[in-house]
Formats: sequence, structure tokens, C-alpha cells
Amino acid sequence: MKRGKKYNEAVKLFDKSAQYEAAEAISLVKKSAVAKFDETIEAHIRLGVDGRHADQQVRGAVVLPHGTGKEVRVLVFAKGDKVAEAEAAGADFVGGDELIPRIQNDGWFDFDVVVATPDMMGVVGRLGRVLGPKGLMPNPKAGTVTMDVTKAVKDIKAGKIEYRLDKTNIIHCPVGKASFTEEQLADNFQTLMGAIIKAKPASAKGTYLKSVTLASTMGPGVKVNAAKLS
Repeated sequence: MKRGKKYNEAVKLFDKSAQYEAAEAISLVKKSAVAKFDETIEAHIRLGVDGRHADQQVRGAVVLPHGTGKEVRVLVFAKGDKVAEAEAAGADFVGGDELIPRIQNDGWFDFDVVVATPDMMGVVGRLGRVLGPKGLMPNPKAGTVTMDVTKAVKDIKAGKIEYRLDKTNIIHCPVGKASFTEEQLADNFQTLMGAIIKAKPASAKGTYLKSVTLASTMGPGVKVNAAKLS
């Protein structure tokens, strides 16, 4: 794959085969984020588990202390008193059955996270085929199926992110923006890693943190010394 001039310059800042302490890796990733927009800094964590087995799934949510730097749009499926509660909490969109055709037929996806009260999951379940592949299906483990819509919406707006394994047993999560200070990125990264380490399944054998890499949207990946994190 042909890389641009800026990427190739960024690669010269560090040794691609080396593993760095978290603080140094964050500093290098910030320096290599030279695009004209505020790049997202992401962590890519490969785990020594097999997500095909239910008892080795790693999934949950964590509130990053400094948020993600991204404005998150929240859709809440609710009825009765919960509609006003969701609106008061700052939800961008609130509704019920009437939203089904809009999402299913019109392809409306102007939202980043979906929250639902348990009594609305029958309605939301009808959208499983469209929300599932986009990773938007509400889930009790992530705190997005709840009667406490105020807490759910406020946590998401404050920087709550969901982490889950992909098919190759890697977790991809944002830890902030290139414009964040190194201290803010370090706080967010440590909070995320703490949650993932705590979520280690009892059935996981051998090395849990196989590899940890930090990268900006357009920049190269910097390897973090995973052994120092656990």
C-alpha cells in the first residue's frame, strides 16, 4: 500500500518494531498526527481470548475522564414518562414505533448511540438486522438497555464508550483527539485499559494482553509495552 509523504515522515519518528512505555507511545502518536484535521487517537488491543466462545467474550463500557473529543448524538427509544426524562437528560432524538420505518426504510442514521428502556426492546428488536451490523444495538452489558435513561444519556455525553471484541479478538477504541494534552490521553488510555483488564474472563488462559497499539486516524501505529500494563 502506497503511503503519503506525511505518513512516511511520521514513521521516521520512532522504531516500528520497538515497544514503548504508554506515556512515550502517546507522545509519539501525538507528534505523528499531522493531518489538517483533529485526528482521533485510537487504541487497538489484541487479547488472548477466543470470542467465539460465550465465556470468553469481552464487552462492556467505560466513561473516559476527558471524553472522546467527539460530539455524540444519542437516540433513546422510550415511552410514557421516560420520553420527557430522556429529553431533559439531553438526548438528541427520542421516540418509539414511529422511528422504525424512518430507520428501516429511509436509512436514517443521524445518531451514534442507541439507548432503550427494557419495555421498548420488543420494538428495537425489529431493527436488529440494521442496527446490529453497525454496532448500534442497545445492550444491557453496555448500559444502553436501562430504565435510568438520565444516567445513560449523561454518561454517553460525558465520554462513555463501549468496548467489544471484533472477529479477530481485537478491541478498537478511541482514547481522545490529537489536540488533547498527553496527560488527558494518558488518563483516558489508563481508564480504558483498567476496564479491559478488569473484564478478563475467568476462562482466559495464557497471556491476556497480546498486543497494544496506539495510532492516530492517519498516522502509523506505535506499539505499547503490554506487559507493563497488566
